[in-house]
Amino acid sequence: MKYLRFLLIGILFGIILTKSEAVSWYRIYEMFKFQSFHMYGIIGTAVTTSMILMYFFKRGFIKNYLGTKITIKEKKKEYKSTLFGGIIFGLGWALAGSCPAPIFTLIGNGFLTILIVLAGALFGTFIYGLLSKKLPR
Repeated sequence: MKYLRFLLIGILFGIILTKSEAVSWYRIYEMFKFQSFHMYGIIGTAVTTSMILMYFFKRGFIKNYLGTKITIKEKKKEYKSTLFGGIIFGLGWALAGSCPAPIFTLIGNGFLTILIVLAGALFGTFIYGLLSKKLPR
């Protein structure tokens, strides 16, 4: 029961992704061909929402589920690792035809071929765990 609210938030997130067509391969294809503003609007809304939430996190207005203040460590900017990670992420996105965020939403919508993407994401996470100490920081 303690984690029920997180399950409900996840279900709500899946419904929003489905209704906004953010899980549609066609919408993603349109975005990469610059044929539609639809996905850019969704991503822009997410970035704007994140900026607002980060402001409230840093000011201490939003606390974690235990009621303690969320602290955000400022990291020095490492463009090399960000570029490398972004390229891998983008290649995976292009090969899968889907962003990793809606994997479970797509499975819930009956697209069982996305189980291959889930297996790849889990495998990639496992490999990252093995190599994380050796990767550039």
